Amino acid sequence: MLGMSPEIEAFAAHLAQVERASAHTLRAYVSDLRQLAAFLGERGIALDAATRDDLRAFLASRFSANTAATLARKQASLRAFYEHRVRMGHLADSPARRLVFPRRRLSLPNVVAVDDCFAIVDAPSRRTPAGLRDRAALELLYGAGLRVSELVGLDVGDLAHESVRVRGKGNKERMVPLGSRALDALRGYLGRRPELRPKGSALLVNRRGGRLTARSVARHLARYAAIAGAARHVHPHALRHSFATHLLDMGADLRGIQELLGHASLSTTQRYTHVSAEHLLQAYEDAHPRARKK
Repeated sequence: MLGMSPEIEAFAAHLAQVERASAHTLRAYVSDLRQLAAFLGERGIALDAATRDDLRAFLASRFSANTAATLARKQASLRAFYEHRVRMGHLADSPARRLVFPRRRLSLPNVVAVDDCFAIVDAPSRRTPAGLRDRAALELLYGAGLRVSELVGLDVGDLAHESVRVRGKGNKERMVPLGSRALDALRGYLGRRPELRPKGSALLVNRRGGRLTARSVARHLARYAAIAGAARHVHPHALRHSFATHLLDMGADLRGIQELLGHASLSTTQRYTHVSAEHLLQAYEDAHPRARKK
């Protein structure tokens, strides 16, 4: 690859061919490592000569310009790269092993109110194939908690009796159950899908018959949120956040939510417990007579 050191190029090939990393993960890791190589190069340090202190200095240089999630990913990139160098026999030990860096407080997910979610999902027309498609898409985002990339990657063959097979991050598959509203929306759309003249197996197709894109989903969602009079700008991931938070509000088990969302780590899912607690506190302050300010 153009402008890439042999060390990074070998690691990128390993990610693509052995780990089967997604294109998004591959781009992110390579970008992180190019930044590291540039940082070290300015100091006359080769990638294989970097120490733990050098890596800490690199992360510190990115602290103000990146979110907590991005910094955490950069740490993961460094660990994966140097572990690969050790496995290949180029290093005796990884300088990224036990690499600890002060974490920022993770920002809490944006959550849309239940009434707004219902209004958004009900906004598309039920009279047109495109409207029925959009209603089905919104039901899968909010009713099943899919990532938008998972949504647009669905094929018709991924639909089962009352569930859908989803390919998540790292091409990991999971089965997600579908509620009655999502099933009704899908049946309504599938009955009219042929009118969009699909050119392949994609579940959600555009007016030209091709696979619907994530950008199109975001654009349609913004329009329906405006029609519904939602209190804030709504993006596809906000519906996924709302799916998880509303389940917690209703007493769902955290481990079950982790499986539904396809999170590899429970700590990722635990962010929603803080949001759920805030929601409950706000509901108490808004509604309970003992909480109202005098």
